[in-house]
Amino acid sequence: MESLRLRSAIARRARFVLPLGFALASFGAAAQLDVSNFPTAAVDFLGQELPQMEKAIAERDRDYFETAMNRMLDFSDSWGFKTHDNPALEKYKMCTEPVSDFLVVGLCRIMTTADGCEPGLAARFNSNLQKCRALAANR
Repeated sequence: MESLRLRSAIARRARFVLPLGFALASFGAAAQLDVSNFPTAAVDFLGQELPQMEKAIAERDRDYFETAMNRMLDFSDSWGFKTHDNPALEKYKMCTEPVSDFLVVGLCRIMTTADGCEPGLAARFNSNLQKCRALAANR
C-alpha cells in the first residue's frame, strides 16, 4: 500500500516536472542558436526538403506534405521565427519566407486551382531562395 502511494506521488510530480524540464531544455537550445547561422541552416534545411518535394510532386504524393509540414514546424520552432520569439530573424526574411512557403509552392504545383495558389508565389519563393543561398554562401 505504501509503495502504491509513493508511486502515485512520484507520478503526480513527474507530470509537472518532466514537461517543465523539457520546456526549459528546449528554450535553452533555442537561446543558444546564433542568428547569423540562420541563412546557412535554412539553405541546408531546404536543400534536404526540396529534392524530396520534387519527387513527391512527380509522384503526386500528398502524404509527403503532411510529414514535411511537421519537419518545417520543428525547424521553425527551433529558431523561434514561427512564434515571433526571435525578432533578430527579421533581417533574414529572404530565408524565413522560403522555409515558410516551400510547401505551399509545392502543393500549388499539384493542385493548381487551390485558393492559396496566388500568382507570383512561386516567383517570389525562387527569388527569396536565391537571395538566401547567396547570403549563406557569403558566411
